[in-house]
Amino acid sequence: MEWEMGDFKIRLWRSGDEETMVKHANNRNVWRNLRDRFPHPYTILDARNWIEIASTEPMNGSNWAVEVGEEAAGGIGLTLGTDVHRLTAEIGYWLGEKYWNKGIITRAVDKITNYGLNNLGLCRIYTGIFEWNPASIRVLEKNGYQREGIERKSIFKDGHVIDAVIYGKVRNSDIVKGEKLDKKSRFSA
Repeated sequence: MEWEMGDFKIRLWRSGDEETMVKHANNRNVWRNLRDRFPHPYTILDARNWIEIASTEPMNGSNWAVEVGEEAAGGIGLTLGTDVHRLTAEIGYWLGEKYWNKGIITRAVDKITNYGLNNLGLCRIYTGIFEWNPASIRVLEKNGYQREGIERKSIFKDGHVIDAVIYGKVRNSDIVKGEKLDKKSRFSA
């Protein structure tokens, strides 16, 4: 699965991405806005481990590389919900600082959000943004995500306790109502 976006592409992670991934991921300013499972410093071993995970997860293709100039310069993905949350997903993304403020992540979020809502049958995609990251908030708002609330003092990052600002985007739930979902579907109980 791959999407050509003009000045960048969204594609599956692959062996060979390690060096350029480290080049863009090993940056404190990138790390500061991500969960702690995204390490800093970011090493070649971290990149190898991530590529192995991303290429063998149960639904291959829910995590993609953002390729700019033939370099794996960022990532975007959907973490699919389970059980009663099976029609939802959490979106996450990052991009190397060299490519910030160029509209790349805004367009990548649009593409993956639409893919999730229109092709995966999701009803809601959401995320929690660190309060000190207004650029990411703008990315979501440009893509029609609505601010749903604040999880007060819910994040401990870089020695600070901060708020998470929750954003979500939904499709009409009427699309799912009344549909008969077979037992093989990931949407069935």
